[in-house]
Amino acid sequence: MNRSIIRKEVLPFVLMFGSLIVATAITDALLHAYGLYWIGRYLGIPGTILILLSFFYSMRKRKLIHSGNPKTLLQLHEIFTWVGALMILVHAGVHVYAILPWLALLAMLVTLASGMTGQYLLGRSRRELSEKREFHIRHGDAATEVDREVFWDAVTVDVMKQWRTVHFPITLAFGVLGFAHIFSIFLFWQWQ
Repeated sequence: MNRSIIRKEVLPFVLMFGSLIVATAITDALLHAYGLYWIGRYLGIPGTILILLSFFYSMRKRKLIHSGNPKTLLQLHEIFTWVGALMILVHAGVHVYAILPWLALLAMLVTLASGMTGQYLLGRSRRELSEKREFHIRHGDAATEVDREVFWDAVTVDVMKQWRTVHFPITLAFGVLGFAHIFSIFLFWQWQ
């Protein structure tokens, strides 16, 4: 594998996902060190709210809402999802004693990894297609020749855009499991 691909593509993905795990461990350790571990129990609420707010990007993309700059909403989607996932991971900690919360947590991590993978792979493919197109244009190839040279790469990029068809069901599974977890909390809460 080319070193520049590792540096440009693989390393940012690993750093982003790894930083989430490290930030979770540090936050949890600090809460325990200062006797504030009980705060983690309630971080699931703002974490869930942030993840729900991140869906404004998806709603804008599907034209369910018409306000907001798509690029800004994408950046907010990424930030809110990362911070929300951090809060939920700290919320989960190692204190989960039932299967449903663990399944919801696992689904969240798979959803996050799926979204990040799609983001990096699609971005990389688009850049490579653009570079190839520019290369042929710089070398004086006619427009029809450029189209012929990049045809299969363009088809591949179009197919890769469909990664959302995989990401959506994973996100849906996370949503259902997360909702079931929240519902079970309210169902079994000691309301006295």
